[in-house]
Amino acid sequence: MNRKNSIVIVSILAIIVIAGSFFIFKDRANTNVVENKSGIQIFSPKENELISSPLKITGLVNGDGWTAFEGQVGIVRLFDSNNKELALGILTATEEWMKLPVNFETTLFFDYPGDGIGKLVFYNENASGEPERDKTFTLPVTLQKSFSDSMVVKTYFGNNITEVSCDTVFYAERRIQKTQAPAGVALEQLLSGPTNLETRAGFFTTISPGVKVQSLVITDGVAKVDFNGELQKGVAGSCKVTAIRAQIEETLKQFSTVKSVIISIDGKTEDILQP
Repeated sequence: MNRKNSIVIVSILAIIVIAGSFFIFKDRANTNVVENKSGIQIFSPKENELISSPLKITGLVNGDGWTAFEGQVGIVRLFDSNNKELALGILTATEEWMKLPVNFETTLFFDYPGDGIGKLVFYNENASGEPERDKTFTLPVTLQKSFSDSMVVKTYFGNNITEVSCDTVFYAERRIQKTQAPAGVALEQLLSGPTNLETRAGFFTTISPGVKVQSLVITDGVAKVDFNGELQKGVAGSCKVTAIRAQIEETLKQFSTVKSVIISIDGKTEDILQP
């Protein structure tokens, strides 16, 4: 073999090695990319991961029937090996929800007496209500003995299926992390409005978006709650005013420490929520 041929062979081998290295590197890089064929990707927990209460769930949706609607992505249910439901959570968008992909999160609180296996079942946000558009995704998990540090509060809304009335409201239950100030958390839940699941059950709110609690003080059975100006912005008519008051008052009166409610806006109680 002459020198010229040797140089050619060495050059060819070098090209093969470089090309092979490129494809190996490319394959390794691609191992960090998770294919999202189902339209939903779960960041946490991982498949078969050991979980306990409270469980924070994060992920994203990216089409194929998995989208967001009014800030919600869908729901998730936790089941044990006997298909007993242990918890339910609302998948809430953590960013602008009108453009995909959309990140979401939720936290589940649950009780489980011992170690075992279970599954998280994710359900898409099917705003159309058409059964053929329903999507599910199942993630197997390992359950650890847990006692949830949580509590249930009630949020009061109108309901156009049960009864439509100015002063009649009905409660939906929300599970929250146990707190020393449940009345304030219940109000925040109220102001967030009905979930899409609750909306399908007929719940609706008369309180406008953008309303915020500025302060809440409970003394001698009287709850004094102050809101920002959005509470009565654009409010007209005695029926709507009555409905807003009923939602706020009943949400606060669920607690034994509250017998009556005084509503103010920016510290003023006069001419508040007048028809």
